[in-house]
Amino acid sequence: MSRSDHDRDRARPRAHIDPVSPEPPVPDPALVIRDEDWYGQDISGRRYDHHSFIDTDWTEVTDEGAVFDHCVFSGVRFNASRHTAAAFTNCTFRRCVFFDTDFTDCKLVGSLFQQCDYTLFRVVRGDWSFVGFPGADLREAVFDGVRMREADLTAARLEKAVITGTDLSGAMLHGSKLTGADLRGSDLSSLDPLTVELAGARIGLEQAVTLATALGLKVT
Repeated sequence: MSRSDHDRDRARPRAHIDPVSPEPPVPDPALVIRDEDWYGQDISGRRYDHHSFIDTDWTEVTDEGAVFDHCVFSGVRFNASRHTAAAFTNCTFRRCVFFDTDFTDCKLVGSLFQQCDYTLFRVVRGDWSFVGFPGADLREAVFDGVRMREADLTAARLEKAVITGTDLSGAMLHGSKLTGADLRGSDLSSLDPLTVELAGARIGLEQAVTLATALGLKVT
């Protein structure tokens, strides 16, 4: 690697992955929102930078175009919340609950998810590049038409997940479980079929060629 390539890699944004850290980053006490009930609030258009949201209730929150940059969410309940064209960039989500949660056309570049719960978790379009989901239990989650370049899905549980039309180029998928997942239309160029569980996964013909080539087979 040339020096210019090395410098460019260092400058590239990446999820600040620390999956075994016992606590989220130390918050600025002047920017902490703790134990607040935001049930059913419309937070569209708000902006928060370097804030920490601790044990807050976002149940049924609606959010169009809100911006959160370098924020920490710890113990936040996102149940039945709806987020559209919002940005959560370089944020940390720790021990949060995502039940029946929708993200549509959102930007979560460089954000990290740790020890969160996901049930009926849906993501439609948007940019989730460099996001960190190491070891996440994303069974039956939906990612449709999402940009997830260089996302960290190491050892993630994605059984029966729907990951369609999604850009996974450069994604880290080592040890992930994709049994029964619907992967049709997604970029699987970085997937090593020898390091993941793929039994019963649904793929298209072009994807089958990509995986066969990764196995060293000659497709004629």
